[in-house]
Amino acid sequence: MIGSGYVGLVSGVCFADFGHDVICVDKDLSKIEALREGRIPIYEPGLDQLVAENTSTGRLSFSTDVGESVRGADVVFIAVGTPSRRGDGHADLSYVYAAAREIATYVEGFTVIVTKSTVPVGTGDEVERIVRETNPSADVAVVSNPEFLREGAAIEDFKRPDRIVVGLNDDRARETMTEVYRPLYLNQAPLVFTSRRTSELIKYAANAFLAMKITFINEIADLCERVDANVQDVSRGIGLDGRIGSKFLHAGPGYGGSCFPKDTLALAKTAQDYDAPVRLIETTISINDNRKRAMGRKVISAVGGDIRGKKVAILGLTFKPNTDDMRDSPAIAIIQTLQDAGAQVVGYDPEGMDNARKVIENIEYANGPYEAAADADALVIVTEWNQFRALDFNRLKQSMRAPVLVDLRNIYRSDEIRKHGFTYTGIGTNLYQHA
Repeated sequence: MIGSGYVGLVSGVCFADFGHDVICVDKDLSKIEALREGRIPIYEPGLDQLVAENTSTGRLSFSTDVGESVRGADVVFIAVGTPSRRGDGHADLSYVYAAAREIATYVEGFTVIVTKSTVPVGTGDEVERIVRETNPSADVAVVSNPEFLREGAAIEDFKRPDRIVVGLNDDRARETMTEVYRPLYLNQAPLVFTSRRTSELIKYAANAFLAMKITFINEIADLCERVDANVQDVSRGIGLDGRIGSKFLHAGPGYGGSCFPKDTLALAKTAQDYDAPVRLIETTISINDNRKRAMGRKVISAVGGDIRGKKVAILGLTFKPNTDDMRDSPAIAIIQTLQDAGAQVVGYDPEGMDNARKVIENIEYANGPYEAAADADALVIVTEWNQFRALDFNRLKQSMRAPVLVDLRNIYRSDEIRKHGFTYTGIGTNLYQHA
């Protein structure tokens, strides 16, 4: 497994748990040393236990040596980052291509090279060209096998997937990949074989559709606020339709994370290059970008329109619960908007504090929700961590300067909060519901 980041580490550990012998490789020596000592560089529930169990059996190991790891391997996965390229928004494939060149140097015998990273259509063709150019005698098959892991539920997603997509043009590779995924295939997980280019597009199309679904319900939430409707009831009412489904219909402050922002942008750029623009996705990107600062303005309105010198407590900094990932988190833009308006911000997150400090400056970090709320003029829930679902509002009211709750995830009922003397502002409900 070349690349021991989120996708590479979770995938490698789960493959080892299936009984395969797995080496997770990374150039970052400190990361590899930490993994060898049982220290996990990311937060993912249950991952530390799986790492410990599989390293103890010898099925899972960690290395910085690509050559030693690749020689004799039946399958080599490329699971390196593909961030948005600065300047034009295309996926930066430099890490993928560098890995392909290095792998080609060391392969021995028939080897299946699998792109696990999220890559644009045609990347597998270029990987194959690079491998054959670097080592003309290499006996390889290049395969696309996109991941569909949700941060915070990645192990469950890997072991009980909705589907496994494999794009290839080689019968030998099909046999190998069937064997790799045999434990899942025996459990009736659909193993979908397609062409390599089709597989690459499936990943982007899936993420873009989900991002569009989130953005749709967020726009409906804005309409609900204007016409005195409730977006949660609207969501339930349309989600019960089997053609629509209830997932990803929860209104909030906009999507973030490592996938949706960069993948929607990469798909839009690829489509433009092929003169087949995906205008729905282009609009989705624009709406989501604007929404995050709009949520900051919603907080400002909730405290009366003038926030200069006031203290705002932010609960939840990561883009979603059960992860420490801060990439494109709505909290970043919300906090920046509040700071631009002159607010003093204090934040708390159960797992994301260390990563938050790297990207959010000039705020105070608290050790818990009640410490964050002390003397605050408003309490804002940005990420729906479970520990924020049963807050003591009597205690909060006693310590806050003003009893104002802005619930950007709709985890509380407005009538319940008003009973405690709070002013409540949610998403897709009446803008202001006073005590």
